[in-house]
Amino acid sequence: MSLMKAVGYRQPGAIDAPDSLIDLELPRPQAAGRDLLVQVQAVSVNPVDTKVRKGAPVTGDARVLGFDAVGVVVEVGPQVTLFKPGDEVWYAGAIDRPGSNAEFQLVDERIVALRPRSLSAADAAALPLTGITAWELLFDRLQVPLAGAGKPSTLLIVGAAGGVGSVLIQLARQLTGLTVVATASRPESRAWVSTLGAHHVIDHRQPMALQIAALGLPPVDQVISLTQTDQHFAQLVEILAPQGKLALIDDPDAIDVRLLKRKSLSLHWELMFTRSLYQTDDMQAQHDLLSELAKLVDQGAVRSTARRHLGKINAANLREAHRLQETGTVIGKIVLEGF
Repeated sequence: MSLMKAVGYRQPGAIDAPDSLIDLELPRPQAAGRDLLVQVQAVSVNPVDTKVRKGAPVTGDARVLGFDAVGVVVEVGPQVTLFKPGDEVWYAGAIDRPGSNAEFQLVDERIVALRPRSLSAADAAALPLTGITAWELLFDRLQVPLAGAGKPSTLLIVGAAGGVGSVLIQLARQLTGLTVVATASRPESRAWVSTLGAHHVIDHRQPMALQIAALGLPPVDQVISLTQTDQHFAQLVEILAPQGKLALIDDPDAIDVRLLKRKSLSLHWELMFTRSLYQTDDMQAQHDLLSELAKLVDQGAVRSTARRHLGKINAANLREAHRLQETGTVIGKIVLEGF
């Protein structure tokens, strides 16, 4: 049996514990069914990595985290039709399978695409999970029309400087006719969302309705709340136009959805793992949208959101990446590369 390097944990817990993430040697898996075996070149770290590490129990010897990955297909299962060995791919994986913090990973071909050619592996690794999330928020959950097909309308993105917001701004600017208002509270995060194309930037630490009103924009028909939804919920209901839509991705404390009734507002939740978790009929939509995202990157319409490269994929560097992620102040994405 051949072994591979990996990073994982045996006990969920706080990142400052010395064994919060450890270097492992595990059996190299083999491809079956519709799976690809990918040799992982680069990964990025997402908030979900830290949430799982803190609380998800371990079955078996250890749990390997990591969702975003860029790598090379080395083996394909007998039912694979979309890829062949040697293909360079990117994907965000599945939450119920071993992750990308390993030299080799199995992943279903329906959630994988050929990676953009114009980026390095590390810069490309910043984009899959946040790209899928942003795409599904705009086009699957909120069903925003493509540019030229809708009436003048405003999108408010709360907490826009993180990974998902950084892609959302770009997709909304490139593919829709929406006026994009991003929230950011620090000078460096305000500058970042402006460079990505936000039409306006407001501060979510100050009353948002007043700031929006002062801009004199089209109706705010869509709000995407990426963080601290419970703290902002009443304000977002106030800001939204009648019959508007609110989408979120975080895990808020209890919110009073009865506040939505008077304006006939709708609430939309996005989890990019839903399609793979339930093997939905439209699971291959993630292959399709990642293929489109790669084209947009190669056309120069979407740029990488990688901001910090922490070096090799090992326990020490991943512990530092998790520690930084848990501060809640990361702009863009943290990436790691090679074993």
